[in-house]
Amino acid sequence: MGITLDQARTMIAATLETGHEMGLKPLSVVVLDAGGNVQAFEREDGAAPGRFAIAHGKAYGSVMLGMAGTAQMARAEAQAYFMGAVNGLFGGQLVPVPGGVLVRDASGAVVGAVGVTGDTSDNDAAAAQAGIVAAGLVAEI
Repeated sequence: MGITLDQARTMIAATLETGHEMGLKPLSVVVLDAGGNVQAFEREDGAAPGRFAIAHGKAYGSVMLGMAGTAQMARAEAQAYFMGAVNGLFGGQLVPVPGGVLVRDASGAVVGAVGVTGDTSDNDAAAAQAGIVAAGLVAEI
């Protein structure tokens, strides 16, 4: 089964709550299903309007490549030509940095991804992880 709307809403609420607890800048959070479709999105007051595209790019790269943002960044550093080519194939939609987090179910199957942007990439990823766990799913950062 995929991510339900209730789970997506829980992920977003818990991600934003974690961001507040960590003292992060205003966040934007998107939840994608396993096909890369938007399930839910929220942008906090004070977050720049362009943050949707960044959050989406982080999550989209994760779900389309089956590789979390941290792994994508490592791959981009080791093989920039590969990630450049892949990003071209996807119309430039990938943002290969932490903050794109794969969402897995209890059996390990990828059921979607969460993209978070607004603070440092590592902080974005930590907030996303907390949100995913709050929804009873497994995060791969």
